[in-house]
Amino acid sequence: MATQMTAARRGVATDEMKQVAKDEDVSLEWLIPKIAKGSIIIPSNNCRPQKIHNVGIGKGLKTKVNVNIGTSTLNVNLEEEIEKAKVAVKYHADTMMDLSDGGDVKQIRKTLLETAPITFGTVPIYEAYNYGVEIHKNPLNLTEDDYLNAFENNAKDGVDYTTIHCGITKDIAKRILKVQRHGGVVSKGGTITAAWMLKHDKENPYLTHYDYLVEMAKKYDVTFSLGDALRPGSILDSHDELQVQEMINISQLTKRAHEQDVQVMVEGPGHVPLNEVAANVRLAKSLIGDVPYYVLGPLVTDVASGHDHIASAIGAAVSASEGVDLLCYLTPSEHLALPNADEVKAGLIAYRIAAHAGDLVKIRDKAIKWDMEMTEARRTLDWEKQLALSIDPEEAAKIHSRTGQHPGNNVPCTMCGGACVYMMLPQQKKYEKENENLQQIE
Repeated sequence: MATQMTAARRGVATDEMKQVAKDEDVSLEWLIPKIAKGSIIIPSNNCRPQKIHNVGIGKGLKTKVNVNIGTSTLNVNLEEEIEKAKVAVKYHADTMMDLSDGGDVKQIRKTLLETAPITFGTVPIYEAYNYGVEIHKNPLNLTEDDYLNAFENNAKDGVDYTTIHCGITKDIAKRILKVQRHGGVVSKGGTITAAWMLKHDKENPYLTHYDYLVEMAKKYDVTFSLGDALRPGSILDSHDELQVQEMINISQLTKRAHEQDVQVMVEGPGHVPLNEVAANVRLAKSLIGDVPYYVLGPLVTDVASGHDHIASAIGAAVSASEGVDLLCYLTPSEHLALPNADEVKAGLIAYRIAAHAGDLVKIRDKAIKWDMEMTEARRTLDWEKQLALSIDPEEAAKIHSRTGQHPGNNVPCTMCGGACVYMMLPQQKKYEKENENLQQIE
């Protein structure tokens, strides 16, 4: 079956492309050449068991937000993960990743795929790790076939995109032991792969068999999310030689996938000090071109435990404004524990704010319309509209009503009360005509 990229290169508009064009308010004539080139992707496994709402990710489109959920070896509760998935969908996550490595990961994945009708990603090496623990009693006793089988299992189940740690080589793994890293290697997939290579003195199976992975990805139209196994886990390690060398390798692997019509996005850090966030995006784009760039955060400080969704949303907003296409959220529990449903919501809302802040720079003419509507609602004390336009209407309404206020028009809130600027200096009538004229011009 053809991939989205294959169809685009033939000039064929798929149903998924039509959906993205509608959602983004762009023409198919504008969209299709960018998918053909690889600057926009539509992750969409052709054997996904149910119909989903596909999103486009890439240059010229709205910044998207990903939510991570999933079990660990110390906490396996499928009902909790289902609740998190429902929260993510309710509060408008664009994509979701299942990072489960504990319990029956295949069943967990299938259940979450059914629960969340949105773009869905996984990290196949987590299944391989799980298999290694269950069958070999040691994840480092995995075989190369175990690595490949895990990828194929994910593809067959309908996963839309997969993180593949194929940029870390055996030579780089050996360098890890010599390069002084303050935070070490913090990617689970990267650590498993590096340890496996060092133990067996073999090359990375996902690199050795990359052509096979490409073949499988093309068969199911699985998008590669080429993982940053060596992302910095401390702002002290930002842009060290390990991180940059892996990115160079990934840029080359991206081209190989594109040659076979396989869609690709590239993953980024991680922990990056604020003054290096923009530089990171520019460096990545200089290496990978206009391929969609997907970053975790980045965190701009290492000391925000309990509030890492805020610390990372700062970096996320700057990244988005510089051209990042997909933001992977962090929650308040990052570095501390698996998130609960409330923390999933908190992280998602923080990142949706960051994404929109970035879009006000990247695609201002489209993004600004939301803010314009809110400004008008505030100026006219239209509380119902203000609450409806809020990124989290439920929380906004809860706060507004906690002192007995109701969303009636022309009533001040308790912040300013009778000193409300819009009550003391009414401007509504003055601007009504101007706004009508402005709307006519638009």
